[in-house]
Amino acid sequence: MRIIIDADACPRGAFEAAAKTAAAANAELITVANFNHEIASEHHITVGGDPQEADLKIINLARAGDIVITQDIGLAAMALAKGARALGPTGFEYVGKQMEASLEERELKAKYRRAGGRTKGPAKRTKEDDRRFTAKLAEMTRREK
Repeated sequence: MRIIIDADACPRGAFEAAAKTAAAANAELITVANFNHEIASEHHITVGGDPQEADLKIINLARAGDIVITQDIGLAAMALAKGARALGPTGFEYVGKQMEASLEERELKAKYRRAGGRTKGPAKRTKEDDRRFTAKLAEMTRREK
């Protein structure tokens, strides 16, 4: 089992919790980000600055049994299709049954923004998000052993 982090947008609290959980579970931790992000990680992969380049690298790395940490619904859907599991940095586990609705919502919001509308961004990260993420990732690593 490996934990692969979409490090382009991973909050520091989630990154630190993932590093601790990976060490405790004896799992390889891989971070992927474009060259604009400096990540201190033993297994860090730097990609170019093209849009979606980090996501493409992550999906090429992911395999069944891995855990992908991302805020990107599209990347989460592709990870699930490859047999990996996907977890958001707030502790929300992406599951197959919900993906169709999540992808549809993402498309509707993108269409609205292209037409000039504005949508809310993510809420400010809380200590509860950190707690929920840490607990869920620990649970997922136990299930994958």
